[in-house]
Amino acid sequence: MSNALPPNVYISDHSKGVLKTHGWRTVANSASYLLPYLQPTMKILDVGCGPGSITIDLARLVPDGSVIGIEYTSDPLPKALELAVEQGVMNVEFRVGDAHKLDFPDDTFDVVHAHQVLQHIADPVLALREMKRVAKPGGIVAVRESIAPTWYPESAGLAAFWELQTRMARAKGGNPHPGSHIHKWAMQAGFDRSQINCTAGTWCFSTPEEREYWGGSLEGRTLSSAFADIALKDGHATMDELKQQAKAWREWIQAEDGWFGFLHGEIVCRV
Repeated sequence: MSNALPPNVYISDHSKGVLKTHGWRTVANSASYLLPYLQPTMKILDVGCGPGSITIDLARLVPDGSVIGIEYTSDPLPKALELAVEQGVMNVEFRVGDAHKLDFPDDTFDVVHAHQVLQHIADPVLALREMKRVAKPGGIVAVRESIAPTWYPESAGLAAFWELQTRMARAKGGNPHPGSHIHKWAMQAGFDRSQINCTAGTWCFSTPEEREYWGGSLEGRTLSSAFADIALKDGHATMDELKQQAKAWREWIQAEDGWFGFLHGEIVCRV
């Protein structure tokens, strides 16, 4: 029997445009549902930590505990460690690791957390099973995943971008925007429904600064990231189509009435 891990199905990378969106994330804007459960002495695992902004925030909230952030590639981790040092957060470390096979003993962590990770991996149920395994009895597994976005004003270019992103993710084996059914994955991973608390959260980008941040990062990602490389290489889009989508992002940024919203599904699973 093969012990090979499921393949990497991520359609992006850790280029500047991608990290611009990931690095904006904090506990306050992306994991506030977790706040009532945190205690100062907890040991936390942050799965799919990216540039470490949420990971470092979690470490601040457990000053007498510790946090480990793992990512499938080392690419963003040096900057994550640099950010922690700059901010004087010393109870955090970063490692390379695969969500499908966590390199930790059973019953290690009080909290195992993942933000926008399950949609980007090949086997989310296996990952949740692993997260459950390394959580202590009485601990929690906490996950947040997006549901398809909405925006104003209407834009054929933005619609084409999200259709392309969704199609590419599915073609590579990913699970785009699964927030409405992550509790079902948790049940398949071995949690009883009575152990799972479901909530929802939102992101909203509407001010000029928010539009420039969000739209600008996706404008850049459309033309200068692994997303663009895969779209072209695998025949999902032409360069002209990508340029039109990037132009649509710039037009949305410049629209005074521009608004963009995400709904997210959240689960807290008691072990």
